Amino acid sequence: MVLRGILSNTLRYSPLLKNYSRWVFAFSCSSQRSHQSSSEIDKETRVLGLLSEVLPISVPGLIPAHSSSKQINVKSLDDFLLPEDKLRGVFLQKFSGRAAVYSALSSVGVELNDELLGKVVKEGNLSGESIVLFFNWAFEQPNVSRDVSNYNEAIKALGKRKFFDHMMEMLNDMKDRAIAPNPDTLFIVMDSYLRARLVCKAVKLFGEIEKYGLQCNKETVSIALKCLCRRSYVGKACRLFKKLGNKVDHDCSMYNILVSGWSKMGRVSDVEKLVKVMVDNGVEPDCITYSYVIAGFGRAGQIGDAIRIFEDLMEKRSEMRTEVYNAMIFSCISNDRTEDGLKYYEEMLRNGIEPNVDTYSRLISHFLAARRVADAIEKFDEMLSKQMMPSTGTLNKFMEPLCSYGPPHAALMIYKKARKSGCVISFTAYKLLIKRLARFGKCGMLLNIWNEMQDSGYTSDSEVYEYIIDGLCNVGKLEIGVQIMEECIEKGFYPSRIICNKLKNKLMDSDKVEMAYRIHLKLKRAQVDENARRSWRAKGWHF
Repeated sequence: MVLRGILSNTLRYSPLLKNYSRWVFAFSCSSQRSHQSSSEIDKETRVLGLLSEVLPISVPGLIPAHSSSKQINVKSLDDFLLPEDKLRGVFLQKFSGRAAVYSALSSVGVELNDELLGKVVKEGNLSGESIVLFFNWAFEQPNVSRDVSNYNEAIKALGKRKFFDHMMEMLNDMKDRAIAPNPDTLFIVMDSYLRARLVCKAVKLFGEIEKYGLQCNKETVSIALKCLCRRSYVGKACRLFKKLGNKVDHDCSMYNILVSGWSKMGRVSDVEKLVKVMVDNGVEPDCITYSYVIAGFGRAGQIGDAIRIFEDLMEKRSEMRTEVYNAMIFSCISNDRTEDGLKYYEEMLRNGIEPNVDTYSRLISHFLAARRVADAIEKFDEMLSKQMMPSTGTLNKFMEPLCSYGPPHAALMIYKKARKSGCVISFTAYKLLIKRLARFGKCGMLLNIWNEMQDSGYTSDSEVYEYIIDGLCNVGKLEIGVQIMEECIEKGFYPSRIICNKLKNKLMDSDKVEMAYRIHLKLKRAQVDENARRSWRAKGWHF
């Protein structure tokens, strides 16, 4: 519906339609002349019939030139859009009044549910007013749950775009509808303010949470402290913690949040003061507390003090946790004492303490940064043998250094082992691997990885096609390169001029002039389409 209106406005000023309007005018004038012959009228009618087939217009009373009885099924021009794009497209039009917007949304013909609601508000570039209008309409639909989770999605989208007035409007709307916010709501709102460096507003909101249906208890206080420490406002978190001393009992988990905040900043003096206050208040530090203390000394470069604290802890406690050994290992390797870090890793295994995913991830990342690829692959095999699956982001961190130096053999080994173990490979990892294989001319492996990427459900973008075409040109497989280029053009992509010129020059050097000319014509048409798309997007027409 949206695209139909845009296209009709576009065609209104096109040269073909101007000629069409002149012909219609001439036809209407000539029809009034009594001396015009019937044969001339038939010719003009036939011309209009042909135009009605070429252009997306309809002229009453005309029958298509090639069929006297068949009916043409005109397909809606926005049928190729995703449901969320159709709903967002309604707001490209300037409706006057809420009722008009609700009517347009209802006429889209999309069955709305919770998942689709989240996609509409999270993606795109809707304004704050548009998000609120859409949410109020969506909340009345039968398949949309009337719970706090959908409100959290809308509030998160508004806070991410810094529409704070509309965000608070949604919070008040929750109160009016008698929907109580949960701790996730508090985290989203406070983090939105802190991301925009509006610390005072975040703290003020926490002081008014009872007005919105939340209670000031250990859970909400812990969330507030985590939000502040996560954005490095540890001093503000300590003042808030001290202020709430009479309302909430302080426990070890709350102190650990503050200790971790100072530890991440390397402020060892503040860490020591906070641990002393913790002990004076009768709260006994646990292994998590000591792990943050050791990590803080390691970040400050005081590795000797970190070792002293670790040894004292070994003497006092009979049981140790993985987090303490991890802090010691990470402190050593961050201070260029890799062998000492490995010594603590072996000691952890001897004491029967199992490493976790974080242990292996940090060790592998350090080995890859130091270009100790064999040690990294060994630790990766050990990690997979213990059924510890790295996350998608962790695999990306492994692939990035491997695809930046040396041949792609090691990157392929990591990829194959991860895929065989059932790990989820991201689109970014596939692109890194394809780019590296193309640079080294491993076209057979490249095409296999490309097929596996498509089998995983990922669609190729313009960069993927450029990497593949570049690799095929490097090894002289120009026919396959031309096929890939044609597929790229058919999908609406226009590769960079460097890749296009490289393929055409390689074809000319190989005396394949006809193939070069054919691909040149297709690229020329694709460039016209690409320029048109850029012009549309510059004017706000989201095709």
